[in-house]
Amino acid sequence: MTAADGAGGQPEALLAAHGVSVFFPVGSQVMARVQGEERRLRAVDGVDLDIRPGEALALVGESGSGKSTLALALCGLRPVDTGDITLNGKAMGARRSQADRRRVQMVFQDPYSSLNPRLTVGGVLRELLRVHHVVPRGQVSAESKRLLTLVGLPEEAVTSYPRQFSGGQRQRIAIARALALRPEVLIADEPVSALDVSVQATILNLLASLRAELGLSLLLISHNLAVVRHLCDRVAVMYLGRIVEVAPTEELFGAPRHPYTRGLLAAIPRLAVGAPDTEAPAIIGDPPSPLQIPTGCRFRTRCPIAQPRCEQEDPELTGAAQAPEHLAACHFAFEPAPPAGTGLARAGDQA
Repeated sequence: MTAADGAGGQPEALLAAHGVSVFFPVGSQVMARVQGEERRLRAVDGVDLDIRPGEALALVGESGSGKSTLALALCGLRPVDTGDITLNGKAMGARRSQADRRRVQMVFQDPYSSLNPRLTVGGVLRELLRVHHVVPRGQVSAESKRLLTLVGLPEEAVTSYPRQFSGGQRQRIAIARALALRPEVLIADEPVSALDVSVQATILNLLASLRAELGLSLLLISHNLAVVRHLCDRVAVMYLGRIVEVAPTEELFGAPRHPYTRGLLAAIPRLAVGAPDTEAPAIIGDPPSPLQIPTGCRFRTRCPIAQPRCEQEDPELTGAAQAPEHLAACHFAFEPAPPAGTGLARAGDQA
């Protein structure tokens, strides 16, 4: 059973990854030919993931876990090395049709670098509307103004350049650009991390209202677990190129099954006076290099409950009969109590 199976009578996936891997060559390609072996970094390594119609799915994990690379692959901006991506059950090839590209759009992390500084806001939107024939030519100007109004900007903004706006306003423009093609899936990659704290909530509330108003499916990549809990229906946890846990949001926060997820939740700051300490241990050390992924379970070098079995067997992403929507890649995920660790985590960097 995988995350893309649609277990428990859930609706079929709108956008799904099946065994998707994305590799990056490392080092000199000349030396690779001489030595007859190419070193490759496995940024995404055999991922199964689905986004259902109308839902908000969060993708969380430490920096370098492969979240952004997976997002680029899902929207067609990064080719996959193995596996396939489907949209409404139809496999997306290396070159997507114009219609398929329109259906999955992305909002990037940095609003300062994601907009063309030489075009006015109206120019950015008009270019998309004309190339993709979204509306008749005579309606392009009116549609551009409608999109700006939709994201909370005045119509007069069409004549201004991106440099004339604040970070939060630029991100609104970036969202309007993504919505110009009327997508079914919107992928937001850390959409507020480059913004002031004072405007982050307004952008997140905008995404939530647009999702409800337009019936969008949303994939939100975020480090802020509080935001995830507030906005998303399900959460997928990624570690070292793999999905290690997927569950409905409240179930994951209330009863996390993977030790990595427990560590992430334990790291959430608690400011309330007298707040109880979590029983889950913090995550030990730094992630291993993607060039030297540990044998067996890739989290075992940092896991407080690692056993000798974890060195030999790579756990699959599976669920239990009593919780078919809750999947975890841990040998002990659905046992009544986690076993005592053997000290493997303390020797992790040598694996």
